[in-house]
Amino acid sequence: MPANRRFRNVIRIGPVQVGTAYDRRGREKHTAACTAPRCGFSADYDSRAAAELAARTHRCPVR
Repeated sequence: MPANRRFRNVIRIGPVQVGTAYDRRGREKHTAACTAPRCGFSADYDSRAAAELAARTHRCPVR
C-alpha cells in the first residue's frame, strides 16, 4: 500500500527534492527523492540536515 503523505517545506536541490512529512506513527520524517528519469533514488531521514546533505551529494547513476 503506497504511503499517502502531505509534504510541506519542499525545496529543490539540483534534481533532488527534499520535503518534510509525518509518518504513520506521527513522527516527523524528511525525505530526499531524485526527480531525474530512471534514477529511483529516495530515502527517509530523521533530520532535515541529513536529507539536505544527501540531496547535495547525490549523483545520478543514469546520465
